[in-house]
Amino acid sequence: MSTVTIRLASTADAALVADISRATFYETFAADNTPENMEKFMNDQFSREKLMAELYDPNSIFLLAEIEGEVVGYTRLRESPNPTALGEAPSIEIARIYTISKMIGRGVGSILIEHCIEVARKLGMQIIWLGVWEHNQRAIDFYTKWGFTKFDDHIFALGDDPQTDWLMKKEL
Repeated sequence: MSTVTIRLASTADAALVADISRATFYETFAADNTPENMEKFMNDQFSREKLMAELYDPNSIFLLAEIEGEVVGYTRLRESPNPTALGEAPSIEIARIYTISKMIGRGVGSILIEHCIEVARKLGMQIIWLGVWEHNQRAIDFYTKWGFTKFDDHIFALGDDPQTDWLMKKEL
């Protein structure tokens, strides 16, 4: 595999980030959800316009993984209020981390998560955390391998379907 490079996304990348966000989310979850719920989620909560606006959020950091100029994955780190179970410890959320389907299992996710951890440490965070669908065993296994442990759960509404996400953390 060619070298994966990571770069910070800028507002000029807004359309690119929105498009890869929509594509990777759909690739990951469409087979396990009804077309109606996917369409509702994609149109209401994951619209291209909403995703593009996220690049202007000063509490978000987007990292893009590229191979030979092609974006093959990305992550969104977000500073937001802690889930109650985390208390007041300085923390940052991995709000999204996705790799395009043809690159899954080729190390892109590992490179992205390494950079997330590095950014969190540089920002002085004590905890990095994320939410993952309880039925996404591949992702749970990946995060566990990186030292994340479940500390709580919450409901994630995908269309009209209330789903349970595990909240997982790694102490830095």
